Amino acid sequence: MAYQPINLHSKLALFDELWSPRVIAEMNDYQFKLAKGEGEFVWHSHQHTDEVFIVLDGTLEIAFRDGVVTLSSGEMYVIPKGVEHKPKAIGLCQVMLVEPRGVVNTGAEGGEFTAENDLWV
Repeated sequence: MAYQPINLHSKLALFDELWSPRVIAEMNDYQFKLAKGEGEFVWHSHQHTDEVFIVLDGTLEIAFRDGVVTLSSGEMYVIPKGVEHKPKAIGLCQVMLVEPRGVVNTGAEGGEFTAENDLWV
């Protein structure tokens, strides 16, 4: 068996679509996803799961109805399940998301930013 690391930069170079997460690994029922964003996303929540944002490059603001958290490269934030939030990338931002398999990126909101699930790179 060949043991190979997963290179995040190489995986990010394989796609250009914004706000469209790509799966790079699974652990139990959780997926590790990479995404690129620029500008504002949509208000949404995930009723059944927490969501982890890890900023790999750039700056990401996550707005809540009562405040905002700003993440820079090397920082992370866990959004508790059911909490409405709206990500906003300041320039191009690259993030890793950790969430259960099957989570829809826009929650129940739908719309033009809803990405296909389980796209692997």
